[in-house]
Amino acid sequence: MPPEIASADVVRALRDVARLGPYFEIVVEGLDGPGWRPLAGDAERLRTLTRDYCERLGTVERRVAASLVFQGLAARLWSPVVAAGAGGVVPDLSGLRWRWAPGESITLGLAEPRGWRVEGVAEAASLAHAVVVDGHLRRFREALLSFVSLADGLVWGNAASALAGSLNVGAVEPERAALVRELLGRAPLAGTGSFGADGFVRRSCCLYYRVPGGGMCGDCGLLTGS
Repeated sequence: MPPEIASADVVRALRDVARLGPYFEIVVEGLDGPGWRPLAGDAERLRTLTRDYCERLGTVERRVAASLVFQGLAARLWSPVVAAGAGGVVPDLSGLRWRWAPGESITLGLAEPRGWRVEGVAEAASLAHAVVVDGHLRRFREALLSFVSLADGLVWGNAASALAGSLNVGAVEPERAALVRELLGRAPLAGTGSFGADGFVRRSCCLYYRVPGGGMCGDCGLLTGS
């Protein structure tokens, strides 16, 4: 484990990557206001969020909404971690909080930003995997499975799609692309999809096509019969 770096360096890295868009943003100020809760294992709010997604999407299929909830949260975790990690800083998300209310967007925040300086893709990938997959995605999966049934192939396909999708924003430097590919080769994401001439294609489907007016996403395995 590399040594932790100064909080100011982590804040600087997070602010830099937040410029890429809302999915890359982790706020570091104003977390003493109402509505902020610890993110890890918040099954109660995940259930409420899934119900809200059902209403907004116009679907009665809770598994469809839960799938999209998982994919959206995965994107909000992967995007800032990968972008910052490509620049040499992996933030520690163990104290991550979130704020959300029905009809609003999700916001993530760190009251006490911490992290590590990394050297090379392999070191960045090991820490990013621990921070995102082991620190949050496995807990999200267990929380969602407490009230809805989702296949593992779908869940981890969603995580892989969210990770690969982080390359669709901004000018992608070689380090970010290499980090994403390295992470996609690690369990439980390994085998969930692959890169081809037209980009990443997953071997599963997030079920968005079952939303009224929805369709198949550009990386959907159903398009190619993967």
